Amino acid sequence: MIPIKVASASLNQTPLQWAGNQRRIEAAIGEAKDAGVGLLVLPELCTTGYGCEDAFLGPDVAKRAWAMLMDLVPQTTGMVVSIGIPVRRRGGLYNTACVVADGRIAGFAAKEHLAGEGLHYEPRWFKSWPNHQVVELERDGERYPFGDVFFDFSGVRVGFEICEDAWVAQRRGALDGHAMDIIVNPSASHFAFGKNAVRERLVLEGSRSMAVTYVYANLLGNEAGRVIYDGGCYIAQNGKMLAQSPRLTFDDFVLTSAVVDIEASRTEQVRTTSFKADSTDPGVKKISVGFELPRAPMERSQPQVPTWERSDHHKEEEFMRAITLALFDYLRKSHSRGFVLSISGGADSAAAASLISLMVERAIGELGPDRFAEKLGLDPRPTVRDWVEQLLCCAYQPTDHSGDVTRHAATGLAKALGATFYVLDVQHIVESYERLIGDAVGRPLNWEDDDITLQNIQARARGPSVWMLANMRGALLLSTSNRSEAAVGYATMDGDTCGGLSPIAGIDKAFLRHWLRWLETDGPEGMHPIPALHAVNVQTPTAELRPQGSDQTDEGDLMPYPVLDAIERLAIGDKLPPADCLEILKSEFSDEDEETLRGWVKRFFRLWSRNQWKCERYAPSFHVDDKNLDPKTWCRFPILSGGFERELSEL
Repeated sequence: MIPIKVASASLNQTPLQWAGNQRRIEAAIGEAKDAGVGLLVLPELCTTGYGCEDAFLGPDVAKRAWAMLMDLVPQTTGMVVSIGIPVRRRGGLYNTACVVADGRIAGFAAKEHLAGEGLHYEPRWFKSWPNHQVVELERDGERYPFGDVFFDFSGVRVGFEICEDAWVAQRRGALDGHAMDIIVNPSASHFAFGKNAVRERLVLEGSRSMAVTYVYANLLGNEAGRVIYDGGCYIAQNGKMLAQSPRLTFDDFVLTSAVVDIEASRTEQVRTTSFKADSTDPGVKKISVGFELPRAPMERSQPQVPTWERSDHHKEEEFMRAITLALFDYLRKSHSRGFVLSISGGADSAAAASLISLMVERAIGELGPDRFAEKLGLDPRPTVRDWVEQLLCCAYQPTDHSGDVTRHAATGLAKALGATFYVLDVQHIVESYERLIGDAVGRPLNWEDDDITLQNIQARARGPSVWMLANMRGALLLSTSNRSEAAVGYATMDGDTCGGLSPIAGIDKAFLRHWLRWLETDGPEGMHPIPALHAVNVQTPTAELRPQGSDQTDEGDLMPYPVLDAIERLAIGDKLPPADCLEILKSEFSDEDEETLRGWVKRFFRLWSRNQWKCERYAPSFHVDDKNLDPKTWCRFPILSGGFERELSEL
């Protein structure tokens, strides 16, 4: 046997936060060393943070990352550590893993396949490294191997796939026929619903097909604002999962380790008839390092999977855990002192308020009250409710068109959560604007001629007061548009879109309403449901902007939300033209007549193309699935276009 203890670490880093990033890397290295780890893999670009954007293009980022690397190198005595770092070389910036062995740099593996789709934009900043090419990096009077390399530590071979290198059709895998003992993958793989299952299969299949130990590291938390990383570190050997980390935790870092027998993989390679034996000369690709990975006592590894991961309500749990982690990181990394929310008594604002309360409860449960307060830079509070009262301020802002149902729902939920709560009647503000414009144009405004104008001024009149509360409290103002409404511009700009962060803009209304019903009756594992949501869940969604008695509903203004979400999926996600969308809808919604469906398709495409300027102005949102409509990270569409005029006329 050749037993070696390997480990991967998830890290909650922040772009360009040099001292903090270094401190967390040092802590992970120190814990791994204390645990007897021989090989430690840290995430992709962990020195700088993955989301540095165009800051990568300037010279300072790479210089500071190199200075950090020089501080880290001496701390690796007695072990091997892979450290993600951007490196400038002769007119190119490269995404690399620096391999440090026993306090000395052994070389740099450079990323070959750059992620350039969806929310990833690596080709803007980095050059891809050519396959089979190995050169020298000259730095500070030293020369280091650089490029498409693998490392031989006294007979134990370690190869690299850096994130996207493992997701492409032709994986680097065993490095073109050179049999490896260990493949490591330092990644920055973003969260999306169900993506962890794909990632897990990728690791398992890599370990099985190449008959190796596969060590996968990933980032953790809301690193740069929009993107959430769930951690999700894995260690597998020969198609069997040995260890995996908990996901979506509030930790600074999580270390995941297992003892592997190198001989077991070599035996599997010999045993497997389809495995191609290594008969090639590795040439310069092989970097021989005069360091022997320390041997470790054999341990029986059994991955610990949290029970919520196996729950029948996995998506509901995953949504809650992803958004609460993202809210916590956004709060502390923006140095804000809480959240302010205009709570309407409807589903969207109720979801946002509930998520903040759940964030407090989750974070205190995981971190403890002292670490929770320390991370936020605030004085401790005795109970969870005291923390919610400090961190969440809700304001119900009625006009004459607001009803008792929504007032009761908003008041009851805020009280149940423990939030600071105000009622700010804005009717007199609305009337003053109506008089101001009526006097200017020489006629009173009326609902027959000025429907949209009179609706919108009610939403806009609510903005200044909640902005004032946010300013007074040093807090983040949240806007509450969901993805379904954002797709068709069903929001008043500078009204209900007021805010610096839009936490639910990445999720569709149908799922959100389902999630609220689950939260009312069941709730997350180990936490409590919120029965006060019943008053929200029994309502028919309405903006309450037309006079009472007009029976205004959101779906009446638009279309049924399940239909809207289906059209969005087909038109925006699958890029289908209107005619194809209609044909599929006729099958999916066979109880609706064709003319009604045709009208809804036309309405969606017209509103989608007409309201792209609104998408550009929505507050930042969190990416939770690959149907995101954020034009800055995922879904680009022209602000000005032909509006599908010909396509809809053909329909």
